[in-house]
Amino acid sequence: MSDAQFDYDLFVIGAGSGGVRASRIAAGYGARVAVAEEYRIGGTCVIRGCVPKKLLVYGSHFAEELQDAANYGWTVEKTTFDWPTLRDAVLRDVDRLNSAYTSTLETHHVDRFLERATITGPNSVRLSASGREITAKTILVATGAWPVMPEFEGSEHCITSNEVFHLEQLPRRVVISGAGYIALEFAGIFNALGSHVTVVNRSETLLRGYDEALRDRLLQITMARGIQYRFNCPFEKVVKREDGVLEVWLKGQPDPILADQVMVATGRKPNTDGLGLENAGVTLGDKGQIVVDERAQTSCPSIYAVGDVTDRVQLTPVAIREGQAFADRVFGGKHTVIDYSCIPSAVFSQPPLAGVGPTEGQARNLYGSIKVYSSDFRPMKNIFGHRPERGLYKMIVDAATDKVLALHMIGPDAPEILQAAAIAVKAGLTKADFDATVALHPSMAEELVLMK
Repeated sequence: MSDAQFDYDLFVIGAGSGGVRASRIAAGYGARVAVAEEYRIGGTCVIRGCVPKKLLVYGSHFAEELQDAANYGWTVEKTTFDWPTLRDAVLRDVDRLNSAYTSTLETHHVDRFLERATITGPNSVRLSASGREITAKTILVATGAWPVMPEFEGSEHCITSNEVFHLEQLPRRVVISGAGYIALEFAGIFNALGSHVTVVNRSETLLRGYDEALRDRLLQITMARGIQYRFNCPFEKVVKREDGVLEVWLKGQPDPILADQVMVATGRKPNTDGLGLENAGVTLGDKGQIVVDERAQTSCPSIYAVGDVTDRVQLTPVAIREGQAFADRVFGGKHTVIDYSCIPSAVFSQPPLAGVGPTEGQARNLYGSIKVYSSDFRPMKNIFGHRPERGLYKMIVDAATDKVLALHMIGPDAPEILQAAAIAVKAGLTKADFDATVALHPSMAEELVLMK
């Protein structure tokens, strides 16, 4: 397999979820593999994304649990919250995962270069710190995506999801720009921990791409929990006063919003700037993404790309599958093809929502005649908690075949429930199959087989 004219059979730029998976699978097939990572091995999801964020979500849930405890017979003395304790615990776990990912590469004899690598030709890269030139028969770009920071006056006073995990203290007042999943997840975290949260969005839509009924339900619940929203209000400028307070000025608004922290969460862009892709004739799309075919191959035959840098589906499990499929095809001689249909996703808002398959509007456009079943219920746990919040489950069915096309859910533990239910949707089961399944009582999940 190895070609002596090259230093490596595979050189991977980016040691995130997709890059690490591709590296170890290729090495397992006997390839000589090296990977370059300019920050920390593990990538966005592990180091500054999904994993540490979910730990913050767990930490914030205790506020609600402690508040409800008395209704379940518990006497809880005066409670206090210490942000540095939670922050440092999360960062320690990030260190653990960084070590685990590093160990995985070591175990598979993958060489690691902890510096930036840029492409200098179809089969060569240059390491920025050492200046070393390395050749490889195949190059894989897996550099992920990077938070977008729009240009406006005072943007230097704002943070993104990269910096939020390292705050010195919990801000008393937070303004979050954007209404996508990252914005609403951190809005929920800060709100639960006691911060006053204002979500500012330049349009009137939140969570674009999710089912409208679930979006409306989340808006109602989070507003009742104290999160404030400003729609159709683009940022004009952010001014930092001498006392450190930030004034957030919105276009068309006479007065600023005062904040201790401003977080911009208006999207992520493919991380391709400065990679030297032009040196190998790699074609980029209109968003700066690397254009690839179904085999993850770019316009340069020796260069491939997987994960968020291709802007196909920006989800960690998808990047992992793409990395695996790439290595299986190029180094394992397999003909693995990824099916991008029925990919489940979740928003770890409070409460969380999750979905698989098309929204109701999309399904009508795709299939014409559909049936929509729903269950609007109050989770049992909320009864003793004296919370009026209600869960909502929707099932979308093809009227012609009875096949379940999609499931959309909002309520406690929705992502955990949906993962199992997504298997049934992916398998093409029918509404009759769901109806024939005996309910597991008492549970929220039983609503999936009781919808009429």
